[in-house]
Amino acid sequence: MLDHFSLLDLNKLVKATLDKTLAPSYWVVAEIAELRVNQNGHCYLELVEKEENRILAKSRATIWSYTYRNLSLWFEKMTGETLKSGLKILCNVQVQYHEIYGLSFNIKDIDANFTLGERERKRQEVLNRLESDGVVDMNKAQHLGRVISNMAIISSPAAAGYEDFMNQLVNNSYGYEFKVRLFKATMQGDGAPESIVNALHTIHNSSELFDAIVIIRGGGSKLDLDCFDDYELNFNACQIPVPIITGIGHERDESILDLIAFKSLKTPTAVAEWVINKSLDYESELLSKLKELLRTSSFILKQKENHLNSLKNKILNGTYNNLIKNRHRLDQLTSQVIGGTQNYLTSQRQQLTLMGSKIEYLDPNSVLKRGYTMTTKNGRSITTENVKEGDIIETRTLSSILKSEIKDILATDEEN
Repeated sequence: MLDHFSLLDLNKLVKATLDKTLAPSYWVVAEIAELRVNQNGHCYLELVEKEENRILAKSRATIWSYTYRNLSLWFEKMTGETLKSGLKILCNVQVQYHEIYGLSFNIKDIDANFTLGERERKRQEVLNRLESDGVVDMNKAQHLGRVISNMAIISSPAAAGYEDFMNQLVNNSYGYEFKVRLFKATMQGDGAPESIVNALHTIHNSSELFDAIVIIRGGGSKLDLDCFDDYELNFNACQIPVPIITGIGHERDESILDLIAFKSLKTPTAVAEWVINKSLDYESELLSKLKELLRTSSFILKQKENHLNSLKNKILNGTYNNLIKNRHRLDQLTSQVIGGTQNYLTSQRQQLTLMGSKIEYLDPNSVLKRGYTMTTKNGRSITTENVKEGDIIETRTLSSILKSEIKDILATDEEN
């Protein structure tokens, strides 16, 4: 009969050989495929190694309750994440073999720095890919107006962050009014990136023109916020032709979406305050410019008033001086006219007097008084042409009229 082992003996041999051959513990890199904690506080895991989606290795692992309590709290404090499926870890394991339960690992410790580095490595890969695609700075290059009055909001309507944002925006102490439109999306978990991308596409295809897209949610663990490091989400967000403002609600770390967004703020409330303050800054600037305009206008008007007063004074003074000068000239002309008129009148009066004397001297009565006579024929003076022999002529003296008949006309020496 051939030599043989019982199953128990073989398993004991395997256990003894492993205990003798293997080191007390090993640091192993693996991904948590499954994780559950039973009612006693023991944590049971399934660790795997993958190449793309193909599983290369798989092992069971255990973290006993007395270790799991402290180790899980410390890990979450260091990384901001809880131990869960899908997380790649560097763990210190003790290889154990049990005659009944077979091979398993007892996890004694986990290196949190590895998980942080692995998470950062994935983030850096996404950033490098976005930069290689030439899109990483595209949203930052978008133009944002001085005032944000119309916003597209991507959020879950049930999120406390969305409620905080709306309360802050609507109840602002300055009375500013803002137009907002909510585009619903899942804001955490595996379905969040696709949900947010769909909201971005809906906004882009909308006929409404938005000043900005605001992406907000409440706080959460680092693992809850890993969806905002998704490549497809950020690739689409980079290329949306509207400035993106994020208020995802984490105080310490920045997601990739924060890094590629036009503006990143820590919380939804901070986003609302920033939007309100932009309106306040713009209003303050307008008021300042208005005051400066009023000061400048007042100064210019005062200058013009002074100039007009100066011109008025010059005109008044010039007019007064001209009036005085012209009055003197008018007085001189008046004196000259009056003097000239008086002289002319005197001269004419003298002429009239002289002519009056001549007229009076030549008056027939004056001539008759001086002893002369006047001889006429039919009331006309006598000339050799208008008298002939036999004509009756009248000779007037001062006191009588003598009628005579011409008997003969004799020529005088002058006529000879």
